[in-house]
Amino acid sequence: MYSLIRALLFLLAPERAHRLGMFMLRLLGAWPALCQRLRSRALREATVELEVTVAGLRFEHPLALAAGLDKDAEAVDGLFACGFSAVEIGTVTPRPQPGNPRPRLFRLPEHRALINRMGFNNHGAAVAAQHLRARQWHPAPLGVNLGKNKDTPLEQAVEDYVACVDGLAPLGDYVVVNASSPNTPGLRKLQEPEQLTALLRAVKERLERVAPGKPLFLKIAPDLTPEAVDEVVDVARACGLSGLIATNTTVARPFEHPLAKEAGGLSGAPVREASNAVIRRAFQRSGGALPIIGVGGVFTAQDVYEKLRAGASVVQAYTGFIYEGPGMVRRIVRELGPLLARDGFRSVREAIGADHRAPSSR
Repeated sequence: MYSLIRALLFLLAPERAHRLGMFMLRLLGAWPALCQRLRSRALREATVELEVTVAGLRFEHPLALAAGLDKDAEAVDGLFACGFSAVEIGTVTPRPQPGNPRPRLFRLPEHRALINRMGFNNHGAAVAAQHLRARQWHPAPLGVNLGKNKDTPLEQAVEDYVACVDGLAPLGDYVVVNASSPNTPGLRKLQEPEQLTALLRAVKERLERVAPGKPLFLKIAPDLTPEAVDEVVDVARACGLSGLIATNTTVARPFEHPLAKEAGGLSGAPVREASNAVIRRAFQRSGGALPIIGVGGVFTAQDVYEKLRAGASVVQAYTGFIYEGPGMVRRIVRELGPLLARDGFRSVREAIGADHRAPSSR
């Protein structure tokens, strides 16, 4: 059914299709009883223990929704109805901003990929907070992904992140510092150790004041060198972060395509291996002590399973959801159990980081 809907949506310009999809999800969210029934239906086919706990948060299964789809927290309930174990909104900036000029979103169906240079288009922290306060159904963790405004100088970036913490942190279940989008000039410089340490310490300090104990994650790029991943892990642990989200979109173009020269971040299937490599490196560096939420190229249960084995505790999807549709979660929940059982795992927890252990250590 969704293949037909997708074919029709793909006749529209990408942003127009996105707005239509968000409208339908908002409409769904207006029917709480229907949302609850759809969510129960999506999750009832689990055949093994899929529950995971990360930073004190309970995830019913390992597949969550990444930031980027619902920037303003306008369709959260409709997205939870699809069955995601968590929904992450944003990226949200302190002040509204229109983002980059159009066109800024491109489909590459041959590669199951997207290129975007949206530029943190959103209506600002106050609007997102208003939407979150209006919600009454809280079936699973909600994350708030924070960034800086484009016109804020890099040396003042900390002020933007702290302002977002003030307005949004009390309304979410976890907070994410996005310092890795390629579409805000200079933003990725914040991943350098000295600047990253200053940023994370300031955010952590403010978070402990306005929402004590709330988990804080850092979202990193897939384009970091292995040594840079090590440095980020060390900084994250020194600053007391709850975990990493690995990874954001990539500026690499590992294929030939007429749209490959378009500026922006590439997401989807071509990012899968780069994301998995960062997950493996980060897991190794921390010895498994720093939880990882893996994202990049997730379309199938096999993709989820690979990230779990690489070291992710939870896995997020974004581009895969656009290509696979609302039935994606139900299908992956159903198919993940046999993959785990095939390799002798009785739960998701046993599979996390399995690639780093000798077979006999199970």
